[in-house]
Amino acid sequence: MDTNKILDYRLYIQRAEEFIRADLHAEFRQYNKIKSGDVEGVRDRFKIARLTFFEGRGVLSKDPLRNIIYHLVASAAVISRMCIDGGMDMNTAYSLSDIYINKADEAESVDEVMDLIAEMQIDYATRMRAINQKNVVNLHVRRSIDFIYNNLNKALTVKELAEREKLNPSYFSRLFLSETGKTVGDFITEAKIKTAQNMLCHSEYSIFDISVSLGYSSQSAFTNVFKGKCGMTPKKYRDMNSGKFKNK
Repeated sequence: MDTNKILDYRLYIQRAEEFIRADLHAEFRQYNKIKSGDVEGVRDRFKIARLTFFEGRGVLSKDPLRNIIYHLVASAAVISRMCIDGGMDMNTAYSLSDIYINKADEAESVDEVMDLIAEMQIDYATRMRAINQKNVVNLHVRRSIDFIYNNLNKALTVKELAEREKLNPSYFSRLFLSETGKTVGDFITEAKIKTAQNMLCHSEYSIFDISVSLGYSSQSAFTNVFKGKCGMTPKKYRDMNSGKFKNK
């Protein structure tokens, strides 16, 4: 199917109607809250997001119920894969996704599916909290990891993280390395690159938008870091993996 004409028409209509896509940063801040196990943050933010859920989102079906179900499916795909990156067992993550998609398939109203989206996000976040707490015992490090995942759009430093925990930067660095097996800088970079991989595979955002959303000063700076970690450019990674997870 040649999608060029359809795409051009869609883009024309969106410009005419002054349609603005939902904020990329806000969308992935919520996903990162889930991945880091920030249950309260996930719950609170969804209460707000629910009021304007359809603003900036594409219409995936003319039928309102089918439309919201499709959005749940898309959300489940991203969340499950981000949680796998965060340490969740693959079978658990995918099976949980299947459960909520099956529940949505039986739903009879938009509100019912909206409730399922909230339940799904909190469920994944609760499970990720348990995983993160099992892997990391120290409270200072746990809180710092949550902060890192919720602020991937910023250029965080050891000094800033240590000050938040009222610790000496050198001591904090040693503590973080002892708990996670990684330096603070390596942990932040890996968190950003894993998030970038998910966005490249499961979203249509441009590489430039992804680089900005992850706090890089330029697309070339992002590309250099990504290539150093993954052995290929973001474009090549997207080309190789964009269809990889369509069938589990």
